[in-house]
Amino acid sequence: MRTIILLTISNIFMTFAWYGHLKYKNAPLLAVILISWGIAFFEYCFQVPANRIGHGLFTAAQLKTIQEVITLVVFCAFSVFYLKEELRWNYLVGFGLIVAAVFFIFKKW
Repeated sequence: MRTIILLTISNIFMTFAWYGHLKYKNAPLLAVILISWGIAFFEYCFQVPANRIGHGLFTAAQLKTIQEVITLVVFCAFSVFYLKEELRWNYLVGFGLIVAAVFFIFKKW
């Protein structure tokens, strides 16, 4: 569970680093890049321990899959609540297909 919590916190920071500046299009690009790097530092402070703790319980492929699913959930909330963008049905279908990959990654064949 620690891995999931750390990856979630990590993804919140990274989502802000990658997309938070979209609300501030008048800000100078260099400033946005430097601020994003600063935010990304904190993302790594959670992501690296999450993968260290999780590897062994999960394979690297499973860790990556978990991270991608968390990223989609965090991004959906971020885009609706922070960017005030509509979450369209086709986005949800596309994200759902990506989440369906979890079955294939975690299935013991």
